[in-house]
Amino acid sequence: MSTIVTDAGFHTENPIPAFTSLAQLPFHEGAIDLANTDDPTALAPYLDDLRLIRIDFPSFADGRGFTLARRLRMMGFKGRLRARGHVLADQYAMARRVGFDEVEISDDLAARQPADQWLARADWQAHDHQSRLRAS
Repeated sequence: MSTIVTDAGFHTENPIPAFTSLAQLPFHEGAIDLANTDDPTALAPYLDDLRLIRIDFPSFADGRGFTLARRLRMMGFKGRLRARGHVLADQYAMARRVGFDEVEISDDLAARQPADQWLARADWQAHDHQSRLRAS
C-alpha cells in the first residue's frame, strides 16, 4: 500500500489507475510510469491524452526525477504529475516547484515522516529562495 501526499496532507487513492510503462505507451489508459532514466520526449505525441504521469525516485539522493517533471511541464503537460518512491518531506517544496502535484510514498516512510512534516512544507510558494531575497 502507499500514501499520496498533497498540499492538504495524506490520503489514499481509490481506485488505483492502471499504469503503463513507456515500452507499452501506445496502449496506455491515461496513466504512465516513467523511470528516472526515461526520455520524456517519447511522450510528446501522447501528452494531451495522458491524465497522470508517475515518475520514479529510486533514491532520495537522485534528482533526475525533478528534471523530468520540469521538462514535462515545459513540453506542455497539463495533467497530474506524481513523484513516487524515495522522496523525503524536506524535498516536497522542490517537488512542487518543478511541477509535481503530489508525491506517492510507502506507508513505512509515511510512518517515519508523518503528515505534519509534509504539511510544514505545503506553503511551498511562500518559502522559496527568491522570495526571501526579494524581501531583504
